Amino acid sequence: MPIRYAAIVAVACLLIDLPVPQATHAEPVSDRQIVHVLNRLAFGPTLEDFRHVKSIGVDNYIAEQLDPDSIPESFELQWRIAALDTLRLNVVQLRQLYGPLRAIRGFKLSPELEKLQRERARVIVQQAAEARILRAVLSRRQLQEVMVDFWFNHFNVFAGKDLDHLWIGDYEQRAIRPFALGRFRDLLFAVTRHPAMLVYLDNTLSTAPGSPGARGNRAGLNENFAREVMELHTLGADGGYTQEDVVTLARILTGWGVNRPDAREFPESGAVFEGARHDFSPKVFLGRPLRSRGKAEGEEALDILAKSPATARHIAFELAQYFDVDDPPPSLVERLAVGFLATDGNIHEVLGTLFASREFRESYGRKYKTPYHFVISAVRAAGVPVGNVRPLLGTMGQLGMPLFGCLTPDGYKNTEEAWLSPDATTRRISFATAFARGDLPVTGMSAGALSGLSLDLPPPHTANPVDAAHLEEIFGSTITSQTREIIAGAPPKLRAALILGSPDFMRR
Repeated sequence: MPIRYAAIVAVACLLIDLPVPQATHAEPVSDRQIVHVLNRLAFGPTLEDFRHVKSIGVDNYIAEQLDPDSIPESFELQWRIAALDTLRLNVVQLRQLYGPLRAIRGFKLSPELEKLQRERARVIVQQAAEARILRAVLSRRQLQEVMVDFWFNHFNVFAGKDLDHLWIGDYEQRAIRPFALGRFRDLLFAVTRHPAMLVYLDNTLSTAPGSPGARGNRAGLNENFAREVMELHTLGADGGYTQEDVVTLARILTGWGVNRPDAREFPESGAVFEGARHDFSPKVFLGRPLRSRGKAEGEEALDILAKSPATARHIAFELAQYFDVDDPPPSLVERLAVGFLATDGNIHEVLGTLFASREFRESYGRKYKTPYHFVISAVRAAGVPVGNVRPLLGTMGQLGMPLFGCLTPDGYKNTEEAWLSPDATTRRISFATAFARGDLPVTGMSAGALSGLSLDLPPPHTANPVDAAHLEEIFGSTITSQTREIIAGAPPKLRAALILGSPDFMRR
């Protein structure tokens, strides 16, 4: 018999996977509590995760997720990510291999050749998106994946800006992912020094007027980067800073840029400090005088921002809004802000306080899923094998949330007001219906996943309807009586679609 892809993965997983450590003697836990914690710390429950939390308890599951390094990933996920070769390249290599072609010895490149190179570079965004979706669906380290999505949105970069389509995967891989549960200061430093952010918010153009580097399109100060670092990334719009502070931070950050393609030295990060563009004059930032120290001057300013009580409150509010309710109680935000300052911005500790709070435990169903969360949670709940992520990405785009496609630096909203509308609900129900019937071609393998394989693989897509009984085992006791009655009266073939398209499923 020909060897099938699914059989290979299944056998390999049995042979290579290590079991997730399980705690014992857990207190009895209700299905409602289980679904709640899996809807918040994870991108919704799978049947496996549902049973796991039931066996070890909510508190033990939270402790596991707060320590992602202790959770072994599946062989399938590791294998699938390893096949995405552009994720292994740094920003310099990505630009060298996929960036704009330069004319050689004065010869102008043809438009056809330039177009071919642009099309070739699309693989970077495609593989970055595939990696994100695969991790969100398959990873056992669900809280880490949730926080990667949270922080990417907080420090949003649009893949369509200049060369950021080359660097979007590296930005997530090197600037966001390693620090998602660490110290906020380290995360802030990583994102503000990454070429993707420097290009997106135009700091590569910002130059001290009258400096040796002030020429061409770099002839003056650009405040975009400084303003968004303060308003969105740290202090918040009501953080107590002035327009003069924005201008001062812009002066402080002059010279932070990206190395030129023809530079003799190629730092792996791709980011450089150009003293010829820096403003070396004395400065007072947020009431504190700074010495003229070039790049170190900017690092000192970021330190001030990271340790500010206003930053603590801003980050605390955003975390509470994401994990608790759209309008979180001020008392909860204050407790989180106090913890943020007391632990030097330790995200792990702040989340531990949040998840242990009464407010969090009592907020079941009070958050409305974003399109991203809705699509991922449907796939996870269904337990359908995912080989091709493109239909999922396409659905997110149709629902108004294309991955890496938010134009503005404030990122996508996570509130009900932003996503609940009659048209959006109709589109979600259409997706739920098509997905439940097995009409979406998600089971076929993508080109990236097939790279280098010479196996007798299954057809690109075969209908794989969602098993309603599978969904009912997870959600049966948690859905409303009205939804349960409608499902019970429907033909068996429609029940999975009714569950995935129900108002109950659209909330978390």
